[in-house]
Order: sequence, then structure tokens, then C-alpha cells
Amino acid sequence: MIQNQANWQIPKYEIQEFFKKERQYCLCIPVINEGEKIQKQLKRIPSSLRGQLDIIILDGGSTDGSLDESFLREMNVRSLLTKKDKGKLSAQLRIGFSYALSEGYEGIITVDGNNKDSVESLSFFVEKLEEGYDFVQGSRYVPGGMEINTPFVRKLAIKIIHAPFISLLSGFHYTDTTNGFRAHSIRFLQDERLQPFRDVFETYELLAYLSVQAPRLGYRVIEIPVKRSYPLGKVPTKISPLRGNLLLIKILLGLAFKKYDPDQSYK
Repeated sequence: MIQNQANWQIPKYEIQEFFKKERQYCLCIPVINEGEKIQKQLKRIPSSLRGQLDIIILDGGSTDGSLDESFLREMNVRSLLTKKDKGKLSAQLRIGFSYALSEGYEGIITVDGNNKDSVESLSFFVEKLEEGYDFVQGSRYVPGGMEINTPFVRKLAIKIIHAPFISLLSGFHYTDTTNGFRAHSIRFLQDERLQPFRDVFETYELLAYLSVQAPRLGYRVIEIPVKRSYPLGKVPTKISPLRGNLLLIKILLGLAFKKYDPDQSYK
């Protein structure tokens, strides 16, 4: 059953639409001050894939000039959604998902805008949506996947804490649960038992929540191989490794104690 849109909690945001909707699926890219990285990433998307996906940028409030309108038009970006409210990644995703649902897309692919991911793999996500999968998780740790220069602490946290914990809670064996390279069917996002459009999702909660709920609710889930590459030397990041890992653990505990499960009164 489709959830009640009147109850959606969506951060305030500004819409700039450069082109009309043309595709069945869209690619949502969350960014904030990614500079040349998002520009290089958009240039790397093969022209053949631009014919399969409408590109939507989810901007958290960039001030570095990287999202110039003329450049975005040149890259065939369909829409730029700029958050004007509190919240971080999960708030940006709520904006993107709600916009995509209102525009009538049948599936949403997400990928970080920091030029670390193999955007050449986008066609495989489209294929899995076409095959009827509802939640497609990209993984560098399944056969065919690849990791380059993954920070040791981050890799350790994924392999011995995050992925095992999410797998235990969800009942599906995941290997790369912090990876934001994913695809989601609209039927999954609209399920009234999910309720992703709530203010409780502000930082990274929504990523973990969706991973757990997709198998729990009986949707078709699969991991597919992708490549994720970090630059040599000190890894540029907007959050310290200690704070980041503590936040992930806090979110995992919240999942275990059903903090993010929908309140019946919200439906």
C-alpha cells in the first residue's frame, strides 16, 4: 500500500529544472562542496548511460561554485535540488526521493558525488531494476568488485562491525553496507511500512535503515560488484574517522532498538 504523502517530512529545498523528465529511472547524486570531484564524475558518465537515466543533483548547500548552471546543462543534468534546511545526507536523500516519486520515476539510483565510484557500473543497476530487484547494493567486496586505497580503519569497521551487524538485523548477507552506490524501486520506497520521509533521518541513518528494511519487508535484494577508489595519501573527508565510526555505531544501536521504525500514528 502506498504511504500517505500528506505526512511526509521533507526538508525545505529549492528546485532548478533544466530539462523535462525523459527517462524511466533517475540518478540522484548528493553533494556538498565537492569542487572538481563532482565535475570530473559527471564528465565520466558514459554518453550511453545518459540515455538511460535522468541526472538529479542533491546539493546540501555548496558554496564552491562547482554546480554552475551552464556546466550542469552541458552535462545534461536534469534538475538541481538545493537543501535550505537542517540535516545532512539523509535529509538530501529524502529530498531526492520525494522529488523522484512526485515526478513519476520507477526507480532511483544513488551514488556519492565525490568521484570515488565506478559510474561506468550504472548500467548494471538499471539491469537489476529491470529484472525486478527492489534494492540493489553496490559492493567492492563481492566477486568482480574492486577497492583501491580503502583506509584501513574504514575497511575494518565495514568488515567486522557494520556489514555483519546490518546482515544480522536484516537477514540478508551484505558485504559493503556503508556504500552509497545503490538502486531502489519506487514500490519499495512507497511501502507504508517503510516511511522513509521522517525527520529522524538526518545524517547516515537512512542508508542503514533501508538496507535492513528491504529484506525484512520481503523485497528482492541483491549485491552487485562495483569499484571504489580513494586517493593516495590523506583521505579528504568532511567527518573525522573517530566521529564517523562513533556515529555509525550509534545508528546501528538505534536500528537494533527499533528507534527508526515508523510510529503507527505517523501512517
